[in-house]
Amino acid sequence: MRSLRVLHGSQPKLARFFRSSRIGLSLVPFKLADIGEGILKVDVLQVFVKEGDVVQEFDKLCEVQSDKATVEITSKVSGKIQKLYVQKGASANVGSVIADIVVEGDVHGAVHSTPATQSAPSTPAASGQPASSRPVNGKVLATPATRRIAIENNVDLSQVTPTGKGGRTMKEDVIRYLEGGPVTAAPAPVVASTPTPSTPVVAKVAATTAYGVVAKVDRTVAITGIRKAMVKAMTEANKIPSFGASDEIELSNLMRLRGEMKPLFEARDKNLKLSFMPFFLKAASLALLQFPELNAYTNDDCTELLVKGSHNIGFAMDTPMGLVVPNVKNVESKSIFDIAKDLQELMAKGARSGFSPSDLQGGTFTISNIGSIGATYTKPVIFAPQVAIGAIGRMQKVPRFDAKDNVIKAHIINVSWCADHRVVDGATMVRFNNLFKTYVEQPAMMLMDSK
Repeated sequence: MRSLRVLHGSQPKLARFFRSSRIGLSLVPFKLADIGEGILKVDVLQVFVKEGDVVQEFDKLCEVQSDKATVEITSKVSGKIQKLYVQKGASANVGSVIADIVVEGDVHGAVHSTPATQSAPSTPAASGQPASSRPVNGKVLATPATRRIAIENNVDLSQVTPTGKGGRTMKEDVIRYLEGGPVTAAPAPVVASTPTPSTPVVAKVAATTAYGVVAKVDRTVAITGIRKAMVKAMTEANKIPSFGASDEIELSNLMRLRGEMKPLFEARDKNLKLSFMPFFLKAASLALLQFPELNAYTNDDCTELLVKGSHNIGFAMDTPMGLVVPNVKNVESKSIFDIAKDLQELMAKGARSGFSPSDLQGGTFTISNIGSIGATYTKPVIFAPQVAIGAIGRMQKVPRFDAKDNVIKAHIINVSWCADHRVVDGATMVRFNNLFKTYVEQPAMMLMDSK
């Protein structure tokens, strides 16, 4: 083959082509496509290829994390990686070139990346190979939080022995690796990392105390991705003048109904677990039909109230990525079964950090089930541009008086509401709460009014 002559333009990130007289070849700048939600920059968690690698269409190039979700970027062409412009731990702008790929044929224009569909991680097969070097499909199983710690400390995750379920590498595994292995009573040597301009300084110091316990180490963690989005959202939320209202709700009737419905749900879908949350979301939606101004957005200067037609009710979720608020779409037109199924699918995505941007966008009202962790009362923070949010505490068994003044065992939850006081008055929020409480305490009425 004749030697190839490369034609370089004055702007190397524009479309460039080179070809021989026998075989047509093109050098294609492969760009990071817009992944939605107005995201302009992402953090690169992993790079799966290196310069000189041959890739096929739909092969994974890298994994990136925005402040909304984590996605894998796949190639849209088949060819050879001529030049890589991204590296693990760096940031990349939407529209920037990820890689130059040499492809056969005359391909005009820059190729944009395609986010890969997230799937549940596979379980590594047992083999004689050490667990620390058994990645699945060429990728070590680890959450974004774990990968972030590894990136900040220049740790190759394939060298870390995983202890999580299914061969997953946990944050504790990386910390143990940084501390020099399993904790022992013997004094460990002092090792200091070499600081670089792009790497946070982490002092890796292990010192044995008088009780034979290895002292913990200080470490610097960058605020990126979901946490960075949380900083922005909470900063904006605290600019909103808000008010709160709380009440307690008795669940005995709902508990009986749920007990009757659970075997019916399992008969239809044996993998579907029925919690109280679908009932809470449906009760909120039915109440919003009577108080539509609570299912609304405000604009930046609070001169307009956009009342939303659909009830896309979000629920705060604690995930390996941090606090995220996915939402169940169109709750007003869904049955309890449909809502339960959507909730379970979103929770499964959260467990593997696999949300898509559409799962997190478009919420119109939010309910946080803080009681699943253990709190009884809380003051929720409005998820702007929404105008109201509720938080449900843990269920308690407490003594209460019945209609005949007899002391009975009651199953109580506490609900706390917070609303934007610029557009929502206290009376409206309390009336909404009263209707929500009626639906939860008398679930037959909820079923009667459901559409």
